[in-house]
Amino acid sequence: MTSWQLVRLVAGTFILLSLALGIPGSPIFVSQWWLAFTAFVGVNLFQSALTNWCMMETIMRKFGAPAGN
Repeated sequence: MTSWQLVRLVAGTFILLSLALGIPGSPIFVSQWWLAFTAFVGVNLFQSALTNWCMMETIMRKFGAPAGN
């Protein structure tokens, strides 16, 4: 997988997990503060779309993920 594919995989996983932990009707509900993490991931995705730079992609490349096209 390329770095940008891994970023999308991690972002999607973080969003789904934080929603499961932050929505009161969820069987694994912990606290509504987990929804702040959902917002954090969303803001980072928005920022990366505007600036064409993503910290997570930089981290993935340092771990050896090949750059995408």
